[in-house]
Amino acid sequence: MKSVRENTPPTGEEAETAPAKGKGKKREPGEKKAEAPPPEAPPSEEEWAYEVAHADASTDLAPIVGRNLRRLRTQRGLSLERLAKASGVSRAMLGQIELGQSAPTINVIWKIARALGIPFSALISTTAQSGTRVMRSNQSKRLASHDGSFSSRALFPFDEPRRVEFYELRLAAHAEERADAHPPGTLENLVVTSGAVEIDRGEEHHVLSAGDAILFEADVAHVYRNTSNVEAVMYLVMTYAETVG
Repeated sequence: MKSVRENTPPTGEEAETAPAKGKGKKREPGEKKAEAPPPEAPPSEEEWAYEVAHADASTDLAPIVGRNLRRLRTQRGLSLERLAKASGVSRAMLGQIELGQSAPTINVIWKIARALGIPFSALISTTAQSGTRVMRSNQSKRLASHDGSFSSRALFPFDEPRRVEFYELRLAAHAEERADAHPPGTLENLVVTSGAVEIDRGEEHHVLSAGDAILFEADVAHVYRNTSNVEAVMYLVMTYAETVG
C-alpha cells in the first residue's frame, strides 16, 4: 500500500526539480554503481538464548510451564506477538516454552506472570492434590538463572496458584540477580541464613547479614547481590495482593 505522499501528484515545483522516471543521475566514468544494502537477517537463536535457564534447572518443569502458558495466554485472547510485547520476552522463546522445548529462567517466568497478571505459581502448577504433602530435597524442582549463579526452589506443592508462596533462594559468591517489578501489592519477606546480601529496591539500599530479615513491597525493580565469598542462602515468603487464577 502506498503512502499518502506517494499517491499525491507532484506540485509544479516538484515536477520541475524531480528527475524523470526511469532516469537517474548519470555516473561519471570509473564511478562504481552503488551497492544495495544487504538484506536484514532473520533473528537467530543467539538473540534469545539468554532467556534459557542453566542446565542445572529442572527440565521436567518445562512441559508444565508450557501447558500452563498456552492455556492462560489463549484464555486471555493474546497472540504470542502481543504477549511478547507486553512481557519483554521474545516471541521465539515464548513459542519454545509453550512447546515444552525450553526451560526458561526465573526472570523470564516472572516477566510472563506479570504480563498475564497472575502469580508466579500459576505457571508451575500441576493438578491439585489434597492431604499431607512431603517434598523431599532430592526430588525438588529448581529454577535457575541463565548462568546458574541464582536458583530458586519452591517449598510448596505445585498444585494450584497461591496467594502466599515460600521459596529457598541460593546466590553464588559475588553474584547478583536482578528482578523486575512484580504486580502491585506484592510483598517479599526474606531472611538470610548464610552469606551477606545487599538488596537494592529502587533508590533504597539495604545490607543484610546471616540472621537478618527484610520485608518490602516488590512492585518496583529490585536486586539481590551476594557480597560474601560463600554462597548466600535465603528463604523468601512472597505474598500477593489477591489470588489470580
